[in-house]
Amino acid sequence: MSDHGMMEKEEIYSKVLRAGRRTYFFDVRATKAGDYYLTVTESKKFTNDDGSFHYKKHKIYLYKEDFSEFNNILQEMTDYIIAEKGDEVISERHQKDFKKDEYTVNDDVAEGGESNNDSDSADKFTDISFEDI
Repeated sequence: MSDHGMMEKEEIYSKVLRAGRRTYFFDVRATKAGDYYLTVTESKKFTNDDGSFHYKKHKIYLYKEDFSEFNNILQEMTDYIIAEKGDEVISERHQKDFKKDEYTVNDDVAEGGESNNDSDSADKFTDISFEDI
């Protein structure tokens, strides 16, 4: 087995965040020298036309020397987004594998054709906080 393969298997501490079709894996791992680093993996489920599914994964490696600045920038960016757009979660309808039968027209449009995107639709989503990274 390659050194990289061995390094990937040395999980020291792990946490999982499930967020709809996405799952985030936070894993503390050890280098060959015995130092620790963090991997953050986003795994996203996609459904094929035949009903089968597959996952796409994206991973970042974060080393101790970058923790402070990474955390500062992440906090700044998340604060900016909340300040500019609020903390209401947008619909997943714009994703290409959205299934129309999951929502009815009444979920989105009130009488008279006005949008009805208040707390009822927001309650269908998970609130995510990245302060613990």
